[in-house]
Amino acid sequence: MISDFHTHSFFSDGVLLPSELIRRSVVAGYGVIAVTDHAGPGNLEEVIGQLARECEVARTHWPIVALPGVELTHVPPGSIAWLARRARAAGAAVVIVHGETIAEPVEPGTNSAAIDAEDVDILAHPGLITPEEASRAAQRGCFIEVSARKSHAYANGHVVTVVRGAGGKLLLNSDCHEPGDLLSSRFQRLVLLGAGIPEIDHAAILTDNPRELLARVLPRLKETIAGA
Repeated sequence: MISDFHTHSFFSDGVLLPSELIRRSVVAGYGVIAVTDHAGPGNLEEVIGQLARECEVARTHWPIVALPGVELTHVPPGSIAWLARRARAAGAAVVIVHGETIAEPVEPGTNSAAIDAEDVDILAHPGLITPEEASRAAQRGCFIEVSARKSHAYANGHVVTVVRGAGGKLLLNSDCHEPGDLLSSRFQRLVLLGAGIPEIDHAAILTDNPRELLARVLPRLKETIAGA
């Protein structure tokens, strides 16, 4: 079973309708997918509401756990905790923060703010994350992403070394924007090997950590459905 907690539909900068993205994921062997479109202060509730409706229909009719989520993207670090709370209140099962990838001009301090925000589940492609930040993420239980997306993957080796050294938990995500970005089991293993993770440790990242995160987010999803 493939778990992927970071993907995008055409509600932000992906190319697929959420339902098509989810359907293609089913065919690709996914068991869990979070659709986490980019959002900021102006479109947060709208994006999450749209994704919640799409994911609910997908879960009802297809054998996949489809989760509505959001990626807070290029927002001021001082707004991250507030926006993450808003996202959770709006029904996001998964909250991601677009980290300080070396490929984009993300404001310094974003990684730190995301790690400290209790409503943030995943810090995506954090670039040159520091040992101190990785230690705080490990203590809080914030997952750190190993990215399969081209330019964001440039810093994977650094991310893996620092986060593993701090005892933190890693997740491999596709950051999918188009059909060809969806992961296969073989490509998952190749990305992890390329990032310097020996095969003996792949199960923790591909199976154990996704299960832990899923156990955290499913109760939120049930609460949202019950309150609807």
